[in-house]
Amino acid sequence: MSATRLPGTPRLLRALNDRAALELLLERGPLTRARLGELTGLSKVTASQLVERLEERGLVTRVGEQAGGRGPNAQLYAVSPGSAHVVGVDVGPDRVVAACADITGAVIGRVEQSTRDTDDPVGVVHNAVVQAASSAHAQLSSVRRIVLGTPGLVDPGTGDITFAFNLPRWHSGLLAALREDLHTPVVFENDVNLAAVAEAQSGAAQGLADFVLVWVGAGVGLAIMLGGRLHHGSSGAAGEIGYLPVPGAPIPRDASRRAKPAFQQLVGADSVRAVAREHGYPDTDAAEAVRAAVAAGADGGPMLDELARRLALGVASTCVVLDPPLVVLAGDVGQAGGAALAERVQHEVAAITLVRPRVVPTGLTEEPILHGALRTALDAVRDEVFGSTVG
Repeated sequence: MSATRLPGTPRLLRALNDRAALELLLERGPLTRARLGELTGLSKVTASQLVERLEERGLVTRVGEQAGGRGPNAQLYAVSPGSAHVVGVDVGPDRVVAACADITGAVIGRVEQSTRDTDDPVGVVHNAVVQAASSAHAQLSSVRRIVLGTPGLVDPGTGDITFAFNLPRWHSGLLAALREDLHTPVVFENDVNLAAVAEAQSGAAQGLADFVLVWVGAGVGLAIMLGGRLHHGSSGAAGEIGYLPVPGAPIPRDASRRAKPAFQQLVGADSVRAVAREHGYPDTDAAEAVRAAVAAGADGGPMLDELARRLALGVASTCVVLDPPLVVLAGDVGQAGGAALAERVQHEVAAITLVRPRVVPTGLTEEPILHGALRTALDAVRDEVFGSTVG
């Protein structure tokens, strides 16, 4: 048995070394062959062979020279940006935003379109993806994966949308239609889950394997990160925190109807505006009202206290089950509340439960869902491209 495995050992080692070198080039920028050898622990000869192999496969390219001591300048190598592309799409009830990134993660194309005048989701996504790739001067054939962030439930088994409250025209069977239309792997993911991916990558949850993200905006949602992986649940409903039956709001008996569920009634945008009016703030956008309360300092305290008490009901219910070390408040309202709201929620949760998670505002300010979609697509494509470097 062992004799049959030996011939595969050099191949496996080459694949591992190739992947390590490509990751180093992504993290540290252009490197010489000698520097790659030092960082990977490979000999000069082996490192040179590795670079030649990757260059032949179009995965790395020469980008300049590094002046040294005696002898010719050393060539600098970097990952070839155009070796693959991905597209991330943020789908909302009124608009769709799509961005195209190369394999280094650089966003090189972006488009935004209204969806109010169409009832054709396939056409909406098709146009957004094609225009994003075109704006990046990338061939559609080089797009290796498309990840769409969408509100609602995504079936973990089929990958299809099963329920989207805000997108009634998005339905089961749409995934297959998009894959057939675009001739490219297409993946659906819940939008709040993608925001958590972005938060873990470059936001307030960097370096943490376990945390939850509470999204507070027009709607309310939850993303659960355990062991560095998203937890979706058996039906994809993990995180539908709006349906928590909490005190202070009537509980609808039929979730399939359009009646707002209990926790959503307490902390959704409509309720935030109502709380703002009660505390003397004008009838305006929910996030703007929260920002005004924060800016008012002590005068805005009563409004923030009330909002924190409401939010703490859902956060506490989540934390006594999962006991995460960190809760991130995101979404328009969560971001607007900043540290002032987060600190109040942390205090309220500690007051009504035995758990004391740290509660912080999001560390991201622009398009977290879109960036999470791109990151998810990049991780998958890099595994495909970098993991197949040995022929």
